[in-house]
Amino acid sequence: PAASAGKTVQATYRASGTAGHAAGVANAPKLGDKAAWDARMENGMDAIMVNVMNGINAMPAKGLCMTCSADDLQEIVNYMVAK
Repeated sequence: PAASAGKTVQATYRASGTAGHAAGVANAPKLGDKAAWDARMENGMDAIMVNVMNGINAMPAKGLCMTCSADDLQEIVNYMVAK
């Protein structure tokens, strides 16, 4: 699936998400950290998507993927949660 401008979800994550999520900046859940993602999922996907769209802590709105639609961002979150 394409996440943004014909890129794959993984490519879009690498371009926009790794800066915060790879290192866990400001407690960002890391890719593959099941416990961190499970804790966030307790609030539901809608709550996660509000944070994605508006930004939270050090994460800017849309994770700086300004070309991403809400559906694109949902695909990226699904990718991160599934890892």
